[in-house]
Amino acid sequence: MDRFRHIVWVLSSQAVLFYGAAAGKEPPSGAPMALVAAHSHNDYYRSRPLADALDRGFASIEADVFVVDGELLVGHYTRELRPERTLEALYLAPLRKHVAAHGGRVFAGPERLTLLVDFKNDGAAAYAALATLLAKYDDLVSGLAEGTWRPRGVDVVVTGDRPVDAIRSDRSRRVGIDGRFNDTPPDAPADLTPLISENWRDHFRWRGVGEMPPDEQQRLAELVERAHGQGRRLRFWGAADSPAVWTQMRRAGVDVLGTDNLDALEQFLRRP
Repeated sequence: MDRFRHIVWVLSSQAVLFYGAAAGKEPPSGAPMALVAAHSHNDYYRSRPLADALDRGFASIEADVFVVDGELLVGHYTRELRPERTLEALYLAPLRKHVAAHGGRVFAGPERLTLLVDFKNDGAAAYAALATLLAKYDDLVSGLAEGTWRPRGVDVVVTGDRPVDAIRSDRSRRVGIDGRFNDTPPDAPADLTPLISENWRDHFRWRGVGEMPPDEQQRLAELVERAHGQGRRLRFWGAADSPAVWTQMRRAGVDVLGTDNLDALEQFLRRP
């Protein structure tokens, strides 16, 4: 029954069209074909943040942010922060423009984009700033409406310094939480915690060289089954960025594969 619930949730979440796209409408010209498993790690380091990954069809993109005087500035370290490099300027405003240019969709199909926002400092203040910002993008991002989760073209998921209680109690929230197995109740709603992310090195010794030990393959399969049984997707960080590791993840059913090498992961996922 748990596996059935996961399948139904995945199919229904991917089947919802974005607000401007009518059912049965032909895919808009030029919209990318989604790679639903592809995740652009530290996307802001690309020569074209957002665009490099989106043009390749990556359906998950990560942006680290610091809250500074109420603004969400993008960067991994404070020395990288620039006042013009905000979450809105690099991601939300361009996404709205992209969707408007592609018939109300992010991708050629009904798939949605996950924007993984990593709070690097003061999660409570960062969430307050993010909630205010996302209210301006109600047409773009999924969120609660009268107690019901309303899908849009972009799912915002908060990771890093996650103010879990503040997000959970927000009746107008437009984000989900990036959960961990040890802090996510199994019965938590999938729209509240759609994703489980775990450190690969906490679970596995294998680093992508030689064969993955059978007991670790079994452990990986069990973690996938655990996440899927709760209706959530599963992602790992800290794994080797290589086809050997991606192959094992795909075989086991891991939902999200992260990379710093967009071309390599695109080629891996699109190969026959």
